[in-house]
Amino acid sequence: MIGTALGKAVLLTMLMLVVGSRVLPWVLTRVEGEGSRELFTLAVLATAIGIAFASAEIFDVSLALGAFLAGAVISGSRVRDRAAADILLLTDVFTVLFFVSVGMLLDPAIIASHPKEILAVLAIVVLGKSLAAFVIVIALRRSRDVGRTVAAGLAQIGEFSFIVATAAQGLGMLPDEGFQVIVAVALLSITVNPALFALTPDAQTRSRESALRS
Repeated sequence: MIGTALGKAVLLTMLMLVVGSRVLPWVLTRVEGEGSRELFTLAVLATAIGIAFASAEIFDVSLALGAFLAGAVISGSRVRDRAAADILLLTDVFTVLFFVSVGMLLDPAIIASHPKEILAVLAIVVLGKSLAAFVIVIALRRSRDVGRTVAAGLAQIGEFSFIVATAAQGLGMLPDEGFQVIVAVALLSITVNPALFALTPDAQTRSRESALRS
């Protein structure tokens, strides 16, 4: 089963890189030539959603992987800047929906019933993940300031964690309590992250410049 799944994923990737990298940019270029911004935005969204849905239905991969490949193909076309500018207007809407959906997933009782587990996972995410990112940046011979910025930016649970957790829960590998712990840690890490990011060198420099201007 694992071999079949990997084979389908590799086949999908090859099709997207070989065929999709030629067909999709051509189609989007033709749509752009029509001069309609609304039609172009609709074409970009239809492309991403269509590829994601086809990837899930035909190749049995996740919607997220299909959407990622669609974005990778579009990024290689000459219309990528316009596509990014048009889609950027929708990111705020999806960001709001993401936080609302995460908040609705949380059962507040889990905080009182599993505080040790939540603190342990939070320490792994905020401290362990940040430390690992800092060490990698230093190993790549970047400055400590860059390492601190990267570490602070990664001191939270990302959207992909929910995809993995949902898949694990559906397969019976993750109990409901474990999923609730992940949701609680996600909310706590998102809350703590701005304070950590404010301690980075770039944020402190911008704060001092703002204070001097005022």
